[in-house]
Amino acid sequence: MYTGIKHLHSMLAYVLLAGLIISILYALFAYLRNKPYNRKMALLGLICAHIQLVVGLIIYFISPLGIKGASGEAMKIGIARLYFLEHPLIMLVAIILITVGYSRAKRLPTPKKQNASVWVFYLIGLVLMLSRIPWNVWPN
Repeated sequence: MYTGIKHLHSMLAYVLLAGLIISILYALFAYLRNKPYNRKMALLGLICAHIQLVVGLIIYFISPLGIKGASGEAMKIGIARLYFLEHPLIMLVAIILITVGYSRAKRLPTPKKQNASVWVFYLIGLVLMLSRIPWNVWPN
């Protein structure tokens, strides 16, 4: 079961990255061309992020590298610290930023500001995600 969920998490990462890039580019081009805000395109990145979060939380609690690996000794080992602290924490912060960008865009008065909210917050979330992907083992 663990192996299957781990592979699902890796495959969904591709979907998430594609969804975020599509949402960011769409909002950026809409911003630059003064086009109306497209909530469905922003929702694409948001839904992908939340699905990945749920699968990631499952892995975090069943994996030997997740919460089970949390210890003071593991803080001295870079890869162990990445898996039980840095990766989950930064990904959670990134998904919170994506959610804030989407929620904020719904309340803003003009399409230009709505598009700006989406592309800025989603871009920051994407950069954070890219910084904490364990590239040495991904995809795996």
